[in-house]
Amino acid sequence: MDQFNISMRKFLKEVGVTSQQAIEDAVREHNLAGKGKLKVKMLLTSETADLNHVVEGEIELP
Repeated sequence: MDQFNISMRKFLKEVGVTSQQAIEDAVREHNLAGKGKLKVKMLLTSETADLNHVVEGEIELP
């Protein structure tokens, strides 16, 4: 179980870091600063586990 937790945390860290970079790039490229909120949606899927999980939210723009 320890290896499972380590592997999952490593994956989630990569998702978090790369997602933050993608959001920052999109805000910069589309000149969205000061334009309220950015609606976002994250989709997590796994064919092996028949997983389909969606998280939606809003991010305050600088």
